[in-house]
Amino acid sequence: MKESKHSNQHIRAVLQALLVTFLWSTSWVLIKIGLKTDLPSITFAGLRYTLAFFCLIPFVILNPDNLKILRGLSIRSWVELTVLGVAFYTITQGAQFVSLALLPAATLSLLMNFSPVLIAFYGSINKHEPTSALQWVGIFLTVLGAIIYFLPLSTPTGQILGLMAALVGLLANSGSAIYGRYINSNSKLSPIIVTAVSMGIGGLLLLMTGYTTQGFGTLNTQQWLIIGWLALINTAFAFTLWNRTLQTLTAVESSIINGTMLPQIAILAWLFLDEPLNIRQILGIICVGIGTLIVQLWRYFPVSKNIIR
Repeated sequence: MKESKHSNQHIRAVLQALLVTFLWSTSWVLIKIGLKTDLPSITFAGLRYTLAFFCLIPFVILNPDNLKILRGLSIRSWVELTVLGVAFYTITQGAQFVSLALLPAATLSLLMNFSPVLIAFYGSINKHEPTSALQWVGIFLTVLGAIIYFLPLSTPTGQILGLMAALVGLLANSGSAIYGRYINSNSKLSPIIVTAVSMGIGGLLLLMTGYTTQGFGTLNTQQWLIIGWLALINTAFAFTLWNRTLQTLTAVESSIINGTMLPQIAILAWLFLDEPLNIRQILGIICVGIGTLIVQLWRYFPVSKNIIR
């Protein structure tokens, strides 16, 4: 009976995690739709994460334990959460929204999949976690996939600016992932506190930056609906549900499910944004997807135990 209950709970967690990745994948489509209606990119990003922050506030102030932790935050914790908010929300999300205004959704998704590769390099350089032979295979496949995807190298001027913004987003995303891991492992703060505070600081700064550099533009009903859905469902709700699945799923399962976003975004962009892919680009995406999975999951392969020795 217990095994059956555990099995049902596990299946439910898998389905919930897949729902979250689908919601996160649709974000790219919704953002592209919003950008096509001349919604200022940085302001768009700022509105999304500022509203998402306000959606998370009740989970903090209405929970006595979370409220007590928030009131007791040290100056150091505030500084660390501010740095994380600027890195992950102001810079990473701002750069992604700018690059989405200039690049196909599948292209940006492919580039952002290089984050695990950069994080693996960081671990190797700092000797926290030496890069294994199997990881090098994954890195090779990832780079090969990117080369296959982008060849022949004939990039329009507008897309060059998009690629530069994507590179900034990639570096900031990788750095914030490393820093976020450090904060979560050393500060002993609950994930909701880390997310709410860093999102509030980063989102508000992003919104102010967008307002001063781009203005608000003229927001119609469709744009407000997109912003509201992204903030409430694809950010606040999806984050909460994903954290719940982490209580049941293993790291391997979560990584594999999260890896399905790359093909999901490519398919959704083809269906709803008229961004078709040729055989060469599909092959490149497959190589990048397999490569990044190997980089993240190398320690779980039986052969890796022999390689490490």
